Amino acid sequence: MKEDHDLLEQIRAAQQNPDAADGLIRQYMPYVKSETAKFIKRPPLEGHDDELSIAMFAFYESILSYRQEKGAFLGFASTGIRNRLIDYYRKEKRHRGLISLEQPVDSEGDDERTLLDHIDTGRDDAAELADRNAAKEEILHFSAQLASFGLSLSDIADSCPRQGRTLAACQKALAFAVEYPELLDQLVQTKKLPIVQLCAGAGVERKTLERHRKYVIAILLAYTNGFEIIRGHLRQLSRKGGLST
Repeated sequence: MKEDHDLLEQIRAAQQNPDAADGLIRQYMPYVKSETAKFIKRPPLEGHDDELSIAMFAFYESILSYRQEKGAFLGFASTGIRNRLIDYYRKEKRHRGLISLEQPVDSEGDDERTLLDHIDTGRDDAAELADRNAAKEEILHFSAQLASFGLSLSDIADSCPRQGRTLAACQKALAFAVEYPELLDQLVQTKKLPIVQLCAGAGVERKTLERHRKYVIAILLAYTNGFEIIRGHLRQLSRKGGLST
């Protein structure tokens, strides 16, 4: 169908271009709100309901990780949003004892299903599990840190290394920076990546770090603030290629 083809082309563009990703997220905000409403059983309120922020992040993740062989995109995104929200509720249950896994979340007529009914036990990939367990507070805090550098989550996706050699070079630079806290301090204070020091200390080419500057900044910011789950997620983005051609 032409509609499906158009959406596929939009996703391809969004995986390569941050502006396209932001545009696609804005375009499908009614869908994200609808999926959130199905889960919390009422329309979500922007700036008030944590669930909506988590659903937006899950939709963004779905854009980045989608492949044609995974089926219809909206169904794929719906599963990602639902699993993210389930794990958020589970985390709230563990830490504050407020949410019951037995509470109904997706009733149709008289048939009410609980959180436990929704849990997809087949998803045992470590990276996906770490992604789903990320707390909303961590996501928002990290997004705020990125914003102070003029970056967004979709900017990072565009800058992720896709080739093994490039990824290895970026990892060498990251490992060197982590060993020298003064470089992390310099990054935070100047809002600029210390490329000269990283290239000299890690022995990597300047053009490599310049090409993936946003990705390296994001990882280092995660190190400066202890975002362990976010850090793992960003590493995984570099291993997720685009759509198969």
